[in-house]
Amino acid sequence: MNENLFASFIAPTILGLPAAVLIILFPPLLIPTSKYLINNRLITTQQWLIKLTSKQMMTMHNTKGRTWSLMLVSLIIFIATTNLLGLLPHSFTPTTQLSMNLAMAIPLWAGAVIMGFRSKIKNALAHFLPQGTPTPLIPMLVIIETISLLIQPMALAVRLTANITAGHLLMHLIGSATLAVSTTNLPSTLIIFTVLILLTILEIAVALIQAYVFTLLVSLYLHDNT
Repeated sequence: MNENLFASFIAPTILGLPAAVLIILFPPLLIPTSKYLINNRLITTQQWLIKLTSKQMMTMHNTKGRTWSLMLVSLIIFIATTNLLGLLPHSFTPTTQLSMNLAMAIPLWAGAVIMGFRSKIKNALAHFLPQGTPTPLIPMLVIIETISLLIQPMALAVRLTANITAGHLLMHLIGSATLAVSTTNLPSTLIIFTVLILLTILEIAVALIQAYVFTLLVSLYLHDNT
């Protein structure tokens, strides 16, 4: 086993060319589609989950906000499938790269904020200065609110990166411990292996939850600006 904990987070290459683009484009190919009037159980379940997720995220939005429904559903499906594929052995998880998560967070956040300034600029500017603020605190509060606004995409990206990376590192450490103990103590190996199985189940849940949290926060930013 590779002793470098961070080797799995290095972007892979094929013949010296970066393969990250191919890996990013691969998850959409796994989503089944149907050309028939009557779908099978897999596609029916998939459509039910998409409708349930879309309904839960879009209920609070107005007509303008619901125009983002296709983008938000595509976002949660992409992040979820990417996170799940990253749990496979000898695979690469693009969402462990802060640069990629920023590339998803910044345009979506910027689009929501620009839409807010275009549609209701008074309400957007009012967020920078809460009502009833004492006059001496106005400059400080404006600076604080501006920083909190600009840091939103960074918080989105760092949250996703940290959660996925921490889970992968923990699985790597426990897997290494299982192999190291397997040759000396069988009962300890079974215990550690059981912990590894439970951690894998937990990481599957984390992969789905983090995709939902990322998309939900983008949806909340959109709601605040529409």
